[in-house]
Amino acid sequence: MLTQIKGLHHVTSIASDAARNNAFFTDALGLRRVKKTVNFDAPDVYHLYYGDEVGTPGTVMTHFPFQRAARGTPGVGEVGETVFAVPAGSLDFWADRLAGRAENLARDTQFGENRLTFRSDDGEAFALSEAADDPRTPWTGNGVGSDHAIRGFRGASMRLADTGAMVELLTYMGYEKLDTRDGVTRYVIAGDNPADTIDLVQASGVQEARAGAGSVHHIAFAVEDRAAQVAVRQKLIDTGYAVTPVIDRDYFWAIYFRTPGGVLFEIATNEPGFDRDEDTANLGEALKLPSQHEHLRAQLEQHLQPLG
Repeated sequence: MLTQIKGLHHVTSIASDAARNNAFFTDALGLRRVKKTVNFDAPDVYHLYYGDEVGTPGTVMTHFPFQRAARGTPGVGEVGETVFAVPAGSLDFWADRLAGRAENLARDTQFGENRLTFRSDDGEAFALSEAADDPRTPWTGNGVGSDHAIRGFRGASMRLADTGAMVELLTYMGYEKLDTRDGVTRYVIAGDNPADTIDLVQASGVQEARAGAGSVHHIAFAVEDRAAQVAVRQKLIDTGYAVTPVIDRDYFWAIYFRTPGGVLFEIATNEPGFDRDEDTANLGEALKLPSQHEHLRAQLEQHLQPLG
């Protein structure tokens, strides 16, 4: 069993408009934009990161906004819902705040936690879950007070045709089964990262998901440093997974592998962090480019959609 995994690091999705995406996560959800950069493989597309004050692993939602991208089709083989933690008693505030800003607002209860579920304008599924005693300090710079502000991720759900292989993988990664309720099975991982839950939903007979705007591209799990990542990579390879080489993503190092159920997993390091090229006070303000794309700066600054 792996012992290096520290819960979630980040979740990365596809959007259809950069300005709307930026407004939704900063103005509506009150998160901080901690990095404005570009997709390594498609530098004419932003890569936008949102989280707490410094982009602590376990708080960061990221998006590739491919302008006018067609909406994805939900199905099996994907992350179905990304869940943020909010303080107990804050759901009325969020229901009022998101009215007219988000789609399909609804209330439910899952594993004893009251939740507000909703979708972005791209149809991406989210939930705010009242998590008691979450110790994380929230970002409050976008007009949401500390009594209500998002603390970071609670976890995520995955919708699969067959959960068997995923159960084996999560168990190997250090997750333990907590309970099954209403067709959802929750797995949790011990440690000091409150972004510690993965929920599995078996949806037999459902069509395969088709990626597009509103789809999660990949889900990333945290390890402390590069040494831990190398050890995880070798153990995954020894177990039979096809894992990429280590890739420098400027703010963390990453490896990727496709899971049997179809979901793309990333293992990302907690180092070096988002302040490696900007001071904390100014995170997310300037356009930061990977070194291999710096020569395109003038062209990209003209092409990329202006953001507030």
